[in-house]
Amino acid sequence: MRIALPDPRVDIRGAAWVEDGLPHRLPAWARPQFSDEFMAMVEAQPSGVRLRLRTAARSVRLDVEVLRVAVDPAPPGEPQPYDVVVDGEVVPQTAGTASHAGVIALEPLARTTTERPGPPGVVHLALGGDGSVERDIEVWLPPGETTRLVALTADAPVSAPTPVVAPRWVHHGSSISHGAGAASALGAWPMVAARIAGLDLVNLGFSGNAVLDPFVARAIRDQPADLITLKLGINVVNHDAIHLRAFAPAVHGFLDTIRDGHPTTPLVVVSPLLCPLVETTPGPTSLDPADPSVFRTTGDWSEVADGKLTLTAIRTALHEIVDARADPALTYVDGTSLYGWPDWDDLPMRDLMHPDADAHRLIGKRFAAVLQTLQRT
Repeated sequence: MRIALPDPRVDIRGAAWVEDGLPHRLPAWARPQFSDEFMAMVEAQPSGVRLRLRTAARSVRLDVEVLRVAVDPAPPGEPQPYDVVVDGEVVPQTAGTASHAGVIALEPLARTTTERPGPPGVVHLALGGDGSVERDIEVWLPPGETTRLVALTADAPVSAPTPVVAPRWVHHGSSISHGAGAASALGAWPMVAARIAGLDLVNLGFSGNAVLDPFVARAIRDQPADLITLKLGINVVNHDAIHLRAFAPAVHGFLDTIRDGHPTTPLVVVSPLLCPLVETTPGPTSLDPADPSVFRTTGDWSEVADGKLTLTAIRTALHEIVDARADPALTYVDGTSLYGWPDWDDLPMRDLMHPDADAHRLIGKRFAAVLQTLQRT
């Protein structure tokens, strides 16, 4: 049977709303509050978004319209895979990528994008089984590909999935939370942690855009959450967006807004992972023109005296902010406990900014232990 999407029988989970088949992770009211085209691009990339349905089908086909990112003048990267979970178990896919895609060209310095649509794509996904028993199916969309959902075709009837009963975890962070460097959607560290801890994830990780935007805080404030985590700091340094004088008040304001809607919900502030490039040297950072496969910083350590931020300074500030608030439901986690110097030696960031697939799994397992501790308290 063929179902045009969206459809009530297919739960598009992890999206705030769906615009003509395109999942958005922020609510519609937020769009007028940012003019940044880079932010608009990553907000519409479906990190953590999955389709949930119930069927006895042995396979499904997705008709999609996909845009893959190309950082001008380079071509787009390799197609990203779709992950499939059947009754809680991952079903490996031999294909599972969109057959065709267009391009969304990003000019990173100007933060502008240009869409070059391609032909509609098709994704064939194997579900296993013998077609005799209905099962709950999840199809996790590629976190870095803008994906407009057109239709789903299954070789058996489709019905609404079993309702979700797991606690709802809302997470906000930067490109690492978004999934940069992970092997697939389920390989990004928040998804790894959510599966281990048994949580229903809403991923508000936005590549290059965790900069304490007030509309993100309001989006978190306004939605249900049993647990909220905020991984803050690295993008502030990447853009040299805020200096020391304004950083603490901005973080306090972000937390105040969230607390307006969630006064007692467990809330975790996570400082940056280790990133030697900007541990003691400020930003801004960018791809290195001499070698676009790695990042560089154009800041200078002497500028710290003028209030420019480094990761070391941000960790100190975040810890002090959490202590000062004396909020019994607010916890600080040092990001270097998730990925620190020993991990850099074993699993270095090849581009000097993002962990690879193995490091994502390690970070996810370590953060799952944090989540499980919070659930027990």
